Parts: sequence; C-alpha cells; structure tokens
Amino acid sequence: MGMYLVSVDADEWFGAAEEERPLLAAALDEELARRGLPPYRSVPPPAEFVRGSGQSFEEKLVPPMDSFAELCQELLTPDETGTLLGWTVLVPVPLAEEITLPVGSAYTDETVVASAHRVLPLAERLAAALELPADLPTACDNLDLSSWFLDGPGGAPEASGRPGRWARDADAAFYAAMYLRAAQHCLRRGCPLTYC
Repeated sequence: MGMYLVSVDADEWFGAAEEERPLLAAALDEELARRGLPPYRSVPPPAEFVRGSGQSFEEKLVPPMDSFAELCQELLTPDETGTLLGWTVLVPVPLAEEITLPVGSAYTDETVVASAHRVLPLAERLAAALELPADLPTACDNLDLSSWFLDGPGGAPEASGRPGRWARDADAAFYAAMYLRAAQHCLRRGCPLTYC
C-alpha cells in the first residue's frame, strides 16, 4: 500500500459534512476568515483522467528519504525545511506561515496547511542544486515521477553517467522533483494536495 501524495478535487474537498476533508475545508475557511483572508473556494471540479494531461497529481513515496533530509539540511535553514516538509495539506493560497488545524489527517491528529507559494521556491532551490534533468516528467498524474525514477531513465543504472548531481542520488532527486511538481501543480490547477 504505502503513502501517496495526491491532488484533491472539489467533490472530495467539499463532500459530505461528516467526512474528513469537508471538515478540514470548513476549519481552514474559518481560520482564513479569522486572519482576514477570503475563503478557499476555487477548488477545481473532478476531471476526466487522461494520461499526461496534468489534471490530477499522484505520486507514491517509495524511496528512502534519508539523503533528501541531508540535502535539506545542507541547503535550507531548519525553518525552511519545516515549511517544505512539515505540511499535511498544500493549498494555492498565499499564507505568511503554516496553519495548524485541529482536524485529523490520514497520518496525524492535526492537519498542517502550507502555501504552495512558500513551498515552490524552496523546491526550486533544491531542484537547481541537484541539476534535475530537462526530461523529468511534468504531468505527474499517474505515478509518472515514481515510474521515471524507479523503472525509467531516472533509475539505476540508467541514471549513472548522466550529467548533474541528481544522477548520483536518485532518492534525493525523486523527493526534490516530487515537491517541485506538487507545488507547481497546486498553483497551476488551484487544487489542494494531501497525503493518503
């Protein structure tokens, strides 16, 4: 089974009131109002799945994260690392800081909401340091990155000998690419992403 990072459409986000995500949506809107911000209502409707269309996001967290954590420690401050890795829901809402909500998520008793506006520049910095390749998938709608790094040109031994620091550490490169594409997707589609 494992853990996945997935996009959420309007039907899931605003679904039946007793479900987890609608409770989260209501709690987030309440907190945004408390901060003088408008509610987050522009979640896109469900899209018909077309491979490569970039309408949805789904990646499985398979590789070990140890070398990625070391990369973050090398290139980011502790606060920046917390911003990049500490969220359970990513939203396309400009927030000055993460918001902790008393609503359970798939793996925690609380939900930490982060802004893709803050996550994207951090992910871009890591991607630049790793010199991620130009042929990296852009539409991660059906485990495209997972497949690319595990079974395709980004996996060993195919990656060895390719230019860029990423080729020497495919695990760290996978997570740098995943956070980069997740933040890009969140902002481009206007949808939340969460772990499940």
